[in-house]
Amino acid sequence: MPSPETARAIQEWRDLVSGPRGTLDEMRQHADDHFANIPLLPGANVEHAEVGGVPGDWLTMPGADGARAVLYIHGGAFVLCSPRGYRPLGTRIAKATRARTFLVDYRLAPEHPFPAAIQDSADAYRGILAQGVAPSSIVIAGDSAGGNLVIATLLSLRDAGVPLPAGGVCISPWVDLECVGETMKSKADVDPLCTYDSMVAEAALYLNGHSARDPLASPIHADLRGLPPLLIQVGTEETLLDDSKRLARRAEDAGVSVRLEIFDGMPHVWHVFASYLPEGQEAIDKIGQFVDGRLAKATSAS
Repeated sequence: MPSPETARAIQEWRDLVSGPRGTLDEMRQHADDHFANIPLLPGANVEHAEVGGVPGDWLTMPGADGARAVLYIHGGAFVLCSPRGYRPLGTRIAKATRARTFLVDYRLAPEHPFPAAIQDSADAYRGILAQGVAPSSIVIAGDSAGGNLVIATLLSLRDAGVPLPAGGVCISPWVDLECVGETMKSKADVDPLCTYDSMVAEAALYLNGHSARDPLASPIHADLRGLPPLLIQVGTEETLLDDSKRLARRAEDAGVSVRLEIFDGMPHVWHVFASYLPEGQEAIDKIGQFVDGRLAKATSAS
């Protein structure tokens, strides 16, 4: 039996998917409005900017270390959401990591299909480097489709010979666009958001005819050698649970340091409900600990 807080979080996902199904623009507006209603943490500073030619929002909390940065890539199945709706979560990430956090406003499908979102995220990372932030002082993080883009961006940067960040954080990552993980079926009754039919349709919008088995589209198929340490967080009540488990195995097989944290009873990206869900704040705090550990090691190594 889920706790009242967990039941409330699951109901919020139900409310989101049961909202207006009009045009794609209307659905985007509904999603942004839904999460923009969550209050920002007190003291949060939001500054719109372009970094590497890519728009987004810098979020800064009191006590932030100006020498460290988090590049955050939001979720939304590649077709929804924006920094506006992600500011509440972003401020919590910024506080936990004590880092300036850039919410990248990458281009969405279907208007801008694969690989536009990867290109934008990689350009934003290059832009942070151009501001004088050392790669050893940067972590790339993201959730759901954004978790996919974390790995795809790291692969793109690696293959281009760009110095990689100190680590990557994947929250409930969707890394298999064929959606063949075992939990896509076994968790279908408990996950109201990430349903097989909807995700296959959204993947098609993003792929625009491109193969879902391309390693940059579905990083579950990628050679992950040379990537920085990864933190992967996922809940047991997610159809994407198997994506996280398989990604962790792929990383381990490639010699990548990886920490897989599975939260019992938690739904997809439960972090967004941290204002009332204790496990949400707990997961965010663990992200802060991971970032602290990575950046402290990078500082001592330098």
